[in-house]
Amino acid sequence: MDLLSEVLRTVQLNGAIFYNAAFSCPWSFRSPASGALARWIGSNAGHVIVYHLVTAGEAWIRLEEGPPVSLTAGDIVVFPNGDPHLMGNGAPTEPFDNEKDLERILTHGVEPVHRGGGGEITRFVCGYLTCDPQIHTVLLSGLPRLLKVNIRNDPAGSWLENSILFSVAAAQSGHAGSEALLAKLSEALFIETLRQYVVRLPHSETGWMAGARDPDVGKALALLHRTPAHPWTIANLAEEVGVSRSVLAERFRHYLGEPPISYLARWRRQLGARMLTRTNASVAEIALAAGYDSEAAFNRAFKREFGVPPARFRRQARAARIGEPAHAPADPSRAATSNNSSQNVISQRNQ
Repeated sequence: MDLLSEVLRTVQLNGAIFYNAAFSCPWSFRSPASGALARWIGSNAGHVIVYHLVTAGEAWIRLEEGPPVSLTAGDIVVFPNGDPHLMGNGAPTEPFDNEKDLERILTHGVEPVHRGGGGEITRFVCGYLTCDPQIHTVLLSGLPRLLKVNIRNDPAGSWLENSILFSVAAAQSGHAGSEALLAKLSEALFIETLRQYVVRLPHSETGWMAGARDPDVGKALALLHRTPAHPWTIANLAEEVGVSRSVLAERFRHYLGEPPISYLARWRRQLGARMLTRTNASVAEIALAAGYDSEAAFNRAFKREFGVPPARFRRQARAARIGEPAHAPADPSRAATSNNSSQNVISQRNQ
């Protein structure tokens, strides 16, 4: 079972490449927290992940409070939590604050942007991906705040880089469909980066991605994510994985810091939150699909996690999207469109 593909289908990434730079040394800029970007993308953006792909030359990049990390051609650096950061090349300069220019940056398209002091050229493209914040909380928050991978070390990564460069050139020429193609390539680039990151993780590493690579924990995670409403117990999960209950519990705790059933309960609550914001299914239907015996049990568990009952959570999410007061009645005609994966109500139940 390809766990990463299985889970990323649930995450539902949406991407775009929005900046095409050719900067001459020295130069530097500050990129704001991704929340600033989200305001321009739209109220339904969800969680925003920012990345930069260097295609020629050199640069450095760092978190605002961290040491610089060197970048060369082929390096992609991803900020899974959308942290503010600085990027540049050459002698220290006063960094340009991109937050002050976000509207122009996001509407400029991928025409080349030139800046700097006239020295060595660094070329790079910047992109973002959005995903549901509930899903990000479980799956991607275990990633480092700054993730760097060189995609030229792998044939798939090299193909992606060349495809992006070709598509950027096509977009500059106004070719039909080029923006949609860039969006898909942006998503593929992020997935390839995660794949390479998982492959290269040290064996001593812990966390969700490291657990996904472990044969036993990875298989257990795939089963839990594929059928979250199944009446899983540690006994039948261990039987499906092919190990003893004690071995599975110990290995799961080692990588994820909690037992399998606790992880499953948290995942179900996050799935419930996603369905509340993305579908028109009733709370009772969502409770069943998320693996709860009753709407009341789902309400109790959901309120413990999010601080409000499911119905209020849905009203607040819709109000944030359409600009209505949070206490206003929901307008069915303006509700979020349902998607097929969230509407499938699973018939099996669990506690």
